Amino acid sequence: MALRSWVSGKACKRNAVQTCSELDATQPGDRSASYWEIYGIMFRNSLIREMSFKLNFLLWMLVEVLWFMGQIVFIEVVFSYVGNIGDWTKWEVVLLIGTHQLIGQLFQAFFYMNLANLPELVRTGRMDFMLLLPVDTQFIVSLKQFGMDNVVNALVGAGFVSFALWKLAIVPTAWQLLLYAFALCCGILIHYCIMLIFSAASFWMVRSQGLIHGYYSLFNIGRYPDTVFRGLFKLVFSWLIPVIIVANIPSRILIHAAENPVPTLLQLVLATVLMVSATRLLWRSALLHYSSASS
Repeated sequence: MALRSWVSGKACKRNAVQTCSELDATQPGDRSASYWEIYGIMFRNSLIREMSFKLNFLLWMLVEVLWFMGQIVFIEVVFSYVGNIGDWTKWEVVLLIGTHQLIGQLFQAFFYMNLANLPELVRTGRMDFMLLLPVDTQFIVSLKQFGMDNVVNALVGAGFVSFALWKLAIVPTAWQLLLYAFALCCGILIHYCIMLIFSAASFWMVRSQGLIHGYYSLFNIGRYPDTVFRGLFKLVFSWLIPVIIVANIPSRILIHAAENPVPTLLQLVLATVLMVSATRLLWRSALLHYSSASS
């Protein structure tokens, strides 16, 4: 309620009669500043909440690190029997796993908890309070909480990427690292869009937790080299639900330094734009379908 009062005062202080949509259209500069300020408040509250439960914070970090180490052991076992997986060597696959971990943990840090809570907001009617805020509802629903433990676990993935690059004797240029970071951002956005689609199903279904849990099955597809996939499966999960390219394309940017990264990166950018546009339309449709708790 404190956040709601602060936002309402900030957005409507110039004219109590003026609607929030009119404020959005006539005060773009103030709106941008307010969004950063609002996120700053939510970020600070999330950190306070995380530090209030330090043991839980540490345990989740330990679980994620152990799970990631299990994947590395699996790679060791696989490459004790084979020399390559398609055109991927052992340390290239380790780099891919590290990239997958990096994207996944950053996605979970910023978005996962919020989107996983969306069905409960809809079911209980607490979505009403989100709709009353004079900010974009998708913004507030998507970014309300932040997971600090996931950021720490993302650093573990970054460490394995760095170690794999050292084993491969690859020293990426600043331009490659910039493209890699941009590709990571695209990958995070794609995972956000997929998760939002699953969560937004709650506007039409009583419960959609099963769909949300099914997200992990799709997410884990991305940790495998793209050369293991064939035919219709590869087409679907490279374009319609592009989870395969999320980690593979950023990894290839670092591994194949001599090649032109633009064609593969263009595919990732196009897939990201299509997913973001589609989910934005879906969100607007979902809000029109929403029946508040008071109706």
